[in-house]
Amino acid sequence: MESARIIATVARIVRDVGIAEEIAQDALVTALEQWPRTGVPERPGAWLTATAKHRAVDLVRRRETYARKLAEVGRELAEETYDPEPSGPGDIDDDLLRLIFTACHPVLSAEARTALTLRLVGGLRTDEIARAFLVPEPTVAQRIVRAKRTLAKAGVEFETPYGQERAARLGSVLEVIYLIFNEGYAATAGDDLLRPGLCEDALRLVRVLQGLVPKEGEVHGLAALLEIQASRTAARTGPDGEPVLLADQNRRRWNRLLIRRGFAALEKAGTGPYALQAAIAACHARAVRYEDTDWRTIAALYERLAAAAPSPVVELNRAVAVSMAYGPGPALDMVDRLAAAEPGLEDYHLLPSVRGDLLARLGRGEEARAAFERAASLTRNERERALLRAKAAEAGDGGAPDGL
Repeated sequence: MESARIIATVARIVRDVGIAEEIAQDALVTALEQWPRTGVPERPGAWLTATAKHRAVDLVRRRETYARKLAEVGRELAEETYDPEPSGPGDIDDDLLRLIFTACHPVLSAEARTALTLRLVGGLRTDEIARAFLVPEPTVAQRIVRAKRTLAKAGVEFETPYGQERAARLGSVLEVIYLIFNEGYAATAGDDLLRPGLCEDALRLVRVLQGLVPKEGEVHGLAALLEIQASRTAARTGPDGEPVLLADQNRRRWNRLLIRRGFAALEKAGTGPYALQAAIAACHARAVRYEDTDWRTIAALYERLAAAAPSPVVELNRAVAVSMAYGPGPALDMVDRLAAAEPGLEDYHLLPSVRGDLLARLGRGEEARAAFERAASLTRNERERALLRAKAAEAGDGGAPDGL
């Protein structure tokens, strides 16, 4: 939980992302050794950060550049708290955001930038990152290792990019924030459907970006999307943490403040992929009841999104919208064509889940049951697995699920 903040703090001191990660891990090892004897401190995150900072100071003092480094940071590092460097209007004051910009250095490929940043900042495991990109886990692991080596070899420091250099990294930074939020919104694995801390981090980072680059339409588009999506959080799970489908959510529990913030950001957004996704989210937010949802507009927006940023996941979501606007038959054809054309979706649990819903609505109960069971076997999230198994049982009994 504290890993990203510790790495960001230490990276500012040692000016090396790879070394910062190692120091953060050392601090955790120290905690595992000491806390069983001394007890967990009242503020474990602060303890870990202080321990990591002390190790960073020791490392700086051992370097040949001791005198210069000590003059820059020695006095501050000796204190229990760490005051940020003075900054100008264009500076990035947020350590996590600065870490993202550093890891998104152009010396790395786009795939390597995103994988490394999700690992360092989002704290995502390789399997979680692999799911986001629909690629094998070993591929992601290799990208992360190579990215660290490349940054070290190139001597990339913990820095604040400006001008065109910042603009060149912005797309990768937005993608990372988007994927961090997605993992928080629907956790890949574990006992909980949500990881609220990741959603909160992503929201905070995109809000910082709005102030940093106020003329970038896609930054406002992403902000609008995340604000509106986050507005539903309280209604997405039941009292015991079980998932609540969109059709069954109590819309009075949707956060109206976040929705208003999302609508305000959407007015400043352009016509890029994040803005289009935000427009889709806004359609749901405007519907007072589930039955009022403008599915035809949503299907049209997904068609535009598929043209602007084609991906298998977008096509799958478009099929869902088409099913609600025009019926499950045409949508099932779309899903079957997508499955044949995209082998990478073979182990993506949402494809058989969507297919199961469509089959159930068409009255093909046994096929729907098999699809839901397939989806349940693929997901690593216990809450999703329980929901899919319940759908399988319902389809096997001849009923249709409550909704997509």
